[in-house]
Amino acid sequence: MGAYTQKPDGFGPQSDDKVDVEQAERPGVAQTTLQSFAHLNEKAILRKMDLRLIPMLALLYLLSFLDRGNIGNAKIEGLQEDLNLTDGQYNWCLTAFFFPYAAFEVPSNLMLKKVRPSIWLPSIMVAWGFVMTLMGIVHNYTGLLTARFFLGVTEAGLFPGVAYYLTNWYKRDEIQLRQALFFSAASVAGAFSGLLAFAIGKMDGVAGLHGWQWIFILEGIATVFVASVAFFALFDFPETAGFLTEEERAFVVYRLKYQGQSQDPNRAQVAQADEFKWKYVKDAFLDWQVWVNIFVYWGVVCPLYGTSLFLPTIIRQLGYQSSDAQLMTVPIYITAAILAVVAAYFSDRVGRRSPFIIGFLLMMAVGFSMCIGIDPKQHPRIVYAGVFIAVCSIYPAFPGVVSWLSNNLSGSLKRSVGMAIQIGVGNMGGAFASNFYHARDGPRFMLGHGLELAFIGAGLIASVILLVGYTTANRKRASEIDRGALDSYTATELSEKGDKAVTYRYVY
Repeated sequence: MGAYTQKPDGFGPQSDDKVDVEQAERPGVAQTTLQSFAHLNEKAILRKMDLRLIPMLALLYLLSFLDRGNIGNAKIEGLQEDLNLTDGQYNWCLTAFFFPYAAFEVPSNLMLKKVRPSIWLPSIMVAWGFVMTLMGIVHNYTGLLTARFFLGVTEAGLFPGVAYYLTNWYKRDEIQLRQALFFSAASVAGAFSGLLAFAIGKMDGVAGLHGWQWIFILEGIATVFVASVAFFALFDFPETAGFLTEEERAFVVYRLKYQGQSQDPNRAQVAQADEFKWKYVKDAFLDWQVWVNIFVYWGVVCPLYGTSLFLPTIIRQLGYQSSDAQLMTVPIYITAAILAVVAAYFSDRVGRRSPFIIGFLLMMAVGFSMCIGIDPKQHPRIVYAGVFIAVCSIYPAFPGVVSWLSNNLSGSLKRSVGMAIQIGVGNMGGAFASNFYHARDGPRFMLGHGLELAFIGAGLIASVILLVGYTTANRKRASEIDRGALDSYTATELSEKGDKAVTYRYVY
């Protein structure tokens, strides 16, 4: 493995070309260079990290997404009728999840900075597993609403926590593939949920419980069991990773600390700030890119939750039986999982986020337009194809949106808070989407599909704004350096500025 130089896309050091990186004595500047680690096999180190981290994280998220979305499967197994819920009450039970889910994500990520991930993440998982199990014994609307509220409280920390956690192991040009491998568990959960619901639904009447109750109880017990294993199977951060040698740990930490800066062999590199300062929390809340990115996030997450919560119902309304509708979700989600990983691989390879995100948003628009424009009674298979296209575009786009923001926030604390804001406020889109679809609107669901298209349009506009903003900022900073602006700052000052530093390059 050679030492590193900057790719034209601004992604950070790569292993293709050798360059000398100047050593410096100023505070905040490395006393070693990547040449010091040139004898290490980077690909072998990444493989070790992938095998030790990704499978367990994917399993955690699979169970998380399974537990929040299985209410859609329970509905067509009789939940709504057995609890005597109106359509409005059922939708409020969906919505109740998202308010605490959004509110607790920033506090949870701040806790992750204070408490070890191997303790914090399994702990919240045990909590939501108990809530999930207890959801299986509710008897009325109030009980279900309360259970869904506390499910949102307890699940809030997992996704933003893991999304941030991965950025402490992988560089900007590696992160989307790992985010996709982790997030593809959501699409697998969609497929798995349909299969499980089909099988568990056959337990209707066992121990005097309905089939939908067994869905909640058995999946909740599985979550608690896996959480118990996760206490021992999860690793914390590279600095303490027992599966890496001391030199490999130093290498992983080094390459993360100095990523994102324009590489000039005649100047010392600037480290990312990683200490705790409330200033960095404030910076995250005031950064324009965080709030614009939320609209991109909504453009993906509203269709994501709209389909995950209502897909079995949408398919059943095309004229299929409940059991067939459960099974017909499986090929959609499996295809989406494969596409998510493939798209992430190429996005990391070419060093771009926006072309893939914009492309998949356009594909979503095509899919939902087919659902609106085609009469489902006359052409149910074409409408099913539209749903297929839409869902298979959502899952590849989502890890790209999360990676895009994480790529462009420098400093460990700011990135942690910024990603929690993005995911927390962004997941309010789930509260919107849980009210998009109503049984009375079937089988065409004009209102639901139309609202999805509106959010997709907002996501496209926001994507273009970010693209223009990032490219403009990169050109401006390069011009300022050419005029000697870099001489006005010390390494410490540049480190504190993070992604606002003149040396920092945004990924677009």
